[in-house]
Amino acid sequence: MASRRVLVRTQAAVLLTTAVALLSVVTGIVNIAVADVSGPLSAYIPEYIERTAGFTGALTGFLMLGSAFGLRRGLRAAWYSTVVLLPVTALQGLIQSNVASYPLVGLSVLSLPAVLINYHRFDGRLKLSTTQMAAAAALIGTQIYGTVGTYTLREHFANVTTLTDAFYYTIVTASTVGYGDAIPETGAGAGPQQARLFAMSVVVLGTASFAVALGSLLGPAIEARLATALGTMTDRQLELLEDHVVVLGYGDLTEPIIDELARGDTDFVVITPNADTVSKLRARDIDAINAEPSDEEPLERAGIDRARAVVAATNDDATDALAILTAKAMEKDIRVVAAATQRENVEKLRRAGADTVISPAVIGGHLIVESALGSDDTESIAQGLLDDTDHRTDHS
Repeated sequence: MASRRVLVRTQAAVLLTTAVALLSVVTGIVNIAVADVSGPLSAYIPEYIERTAGFTGALTGFLMLGSAFGLRRGLRAAWYSTVVLLPVTALQGLIQSNVASYPLVGLSVLSLPAVLINYHRFDGRLKLSTTQMAAAAALIGTQIYGTVGTYTLREHFANVTTLTDAFYYTIVTASTVGYGDAIPETGAGAGPQQARLFAMSVVVLGTASFAVALGSLLGPAIEARLATALGTMTDRQLELLEDHVVVLGYGDLTEPIIDELARGDTDFVVITPNADTVSKLRARDIDAINAEPSDEEPLERAGIDRARAVVAATNDDATDALAILTAKAMEKDIRVVAAATQRENVEKLRRAGADTVISPAVIGGHLIVESALGSDDTESIAQGLLDDTDHRTDHS
């Protein structure tokens, strides 16, 4: 299917980015530990620069992992960061001037075109909740507060003379690591007492901001895992659907429709309130959303505005009618096909907005009678019944 090919292509870009990130971390760590460097550029690059490139290469790898995570969510910001970081990892691999860094250079160069050609597939906006923005502001604010305050009171802190020292002290204090190499001085004077009180405030604010930031990040991740366990589709998968069919509800009549759609080259998504059914459909690699088909929100998520048609075929004609009304209210020009369980509900489903209403019971009855009377051309009879149904619908 078209959207699956696009999904595979975008997943390839994400996997390549992840591979570069992991390789950058490993290569950086290896080059930090290597005593001797070898390679065509080793004679031209000072050793301390090579060591620094190894250290920063590991950091770049961790940043790249964050970009890869953003690409999985289809974020445009992650695409930009990846395009910037891939040349950086390649350059760091060259500067490290070690044979162990050559695979990093090659994979970085190979990954860049794969990311660039998928520019339009990473168009999601970075949406931060109020809690996440507050957590980020608290974390950044605490680091600024601790760094500036420690540097201002540096005369009363041991081993703190520069802004880097002050930032280091703030990080290790706020994260509760506390190596003990940078500490406020002890004494009865006003300066040492002020430094110790300030250090206490950094501990309280720092640990609180770290805890809030960690919670705001882990919360959505846990929700995403639960959504996967329940078989719901991700927003990214739904965004890739285009010119597809939205199947509203699931019942005995739906299974043959799904089988027919699956055999073709048309993408489709099923909306049903039954979580067990959703899980079973997802196990068969069928896109499904666990929600009421008559609600606007799941229809919007399923991309009804980009859909080719809507099919309503559950075991309950009343449910079908309500779902049809909702679909037509959202997209009046969308083609809606309904399967009536009861013959007397055919006209009701038409009045609800269905463009075509098919009654399997009526068609089955006609075919059985014709076959019993000796007719072998059941396919042409079925097509005639379908054409007649469409004709009567267009004039209703």
